[in-house]
Amino acid sequence: MSRPRISISFWVSLLLAIAGPGMAGCSTNPATGESTFTGLMSESDEVRIGRESHPQVLAQFGGAYEDPELNRYIDSLGQLLAHASDRPNLQYHFTVLNSPIVNAFATPGGYVYITRGLLALANSEAEVAGVLAHEIGHVAARHAAERESQAVLASIPGILTGVVTGSDTLSQAVNSGASAHLQSYSRDQEYQADLLGVRYLSRTNYDPLGMASFLTQLQANERLDAAVMGRPEMADQFSIMSTHPRTADRIQRAIQEAGVAQAANPITERDLYLSKIDGLRYGDEPAQGFIRDRLFLHPILRFVFEVPAGFHMINASDAVIAQRADGAALLCSPARRAASGSMIDYLTNDWAPRLQMADAETIDINGMEAATGSGQLELKSGLRDVRLVAIRFDADTVFRFIFLTKPEQTAALERDLQQTTYSFRRLTPAEAARLHPQAIRVVTVRAGDSVAGLAAKMPFPDFRDERFRVLNGLAPGDRLTPGQHVKIIVE
Repeated sequence: MSRPRISISFWVSLLLAIAGPGMAGCSTNPATGESTFTGLMSESDEVRIGRESHPQVLAQFGGAYEDPELNRYIDSLGQLLAHASDRPNLQYHFTVLNSPIVNAFATPGGYVYITRGLLALANSEAEVAGVLAHEIGHVAARHAAERESQAVLASIPGILTGVVTGSDTLSQAVNSGASAHLQSYSRDQEYQADLLGVRYLSRTNYDPLGMASFLTQLQANERLDAAVMGRPEMADQFSIMSTHPRTADRIQRAIQEAGVAQAANPITERDLYLSKIDGLRYGDEPAQGFIRDRLFLHPILRFVFEVPAGFHMINASDAVIAQRADGAALLCSPARRAASGSMIDYLTNDWAPRLQMADAETIDINGMEAATGSGQLELKSGLRDVRLVAIRFDADTVFRFIFLTKPEQTAALERDLQQTTYSFRRLTPAEAARLHPQAIRVVTVRAGDSVAGLAAKMPFPDFRDERFRVLNGLAPGDRLTPGQHVKIIVE
């Protein structure tokens, strides 16, 4: 006897009914007045989740930036905007993260984060206020609660599939896919946060155009990053907002739709802001190592190596990656291992037992035992020649290099990549002590100063003029004016 087929909507309704009214109900959004499905997360849940996730956020983004005065300044801006929001009674927490990446985000319960990398790129208090107002808009509109509730709702078919079929695997697959799909805010939520942010800026007398000018600067920075990588056509892939793009034009639209009156003398505060970030750490911390021209130097682990000309380095959390525009690439990373065994054994048996290497051999790199071998790998992007190098750095650490080239490139690049291998060496204590992080320095433009002249003082091997203009929000045709305050990067 066959069972009657019941639609999935019936099961959803049944599950919601079993779960109780808190799950089934929608709530009125405090910021927009719209009915949204947030019944799975109360305000106390939001606060608890934000509080519990705070240590994880700090761990992922290098901790809080240790500058009490700067943190008090950012907190005062945030609290002023939060008090003007649609959830003024929520206790907000504003944290400057010790990360060089350009980013800002909010977690549930009023926890708002902004990186020192973003503060370095911004050029006025109004721009930073615009960033904070947008994130406060997400909090006020309970977008995180809405997203989490929708994620659970989206997982219900998977839960029911698992119940009906007894298959945990299938249920988990459906749930995982639903959760991944709902990780980012929607375009509507991003625009809603812009709209609310504009209102909060207006209520506190900040220039809402600061939000637009920062986005323009952010896009210029993304184009520069792509150009430095030798891939200008990939600018969108360097964007932190590539999934849900926000542009200056959309901010202008939000300003119009928000219906706010333009203040007679809106707050911009460029010079005050620059004074607050004078001395701000720029780029990587000593514990992460430094990129200096074609050198990577690590003052804590005390090693250095040099990449070939034309390779652009990226200092990732667990590896240094260098790429060339034509696809050639190399990677260097440390690995912990037991002290016993030779490097040739480590290379062929521990690290790459499946790579067919006919030329594996032991070598010496500046007094350190090492081994190398080559083979070929079939990647999604096509066939690649691969050369591996393992270097015994100390009793517990092996440094590993991976060199990837297209077969037609290998012969031409062989000497350059070999020089990179043999450039790896230990830093002396004196050399390590001379390495210092970079920082923002605010200087006053004098008569006769030019973009090229000030840019030449910055410790970059290329794109100096472009870096200076992006750092200071200057368009290609903009000139400097005596008495103007600008940022440069110093060591």
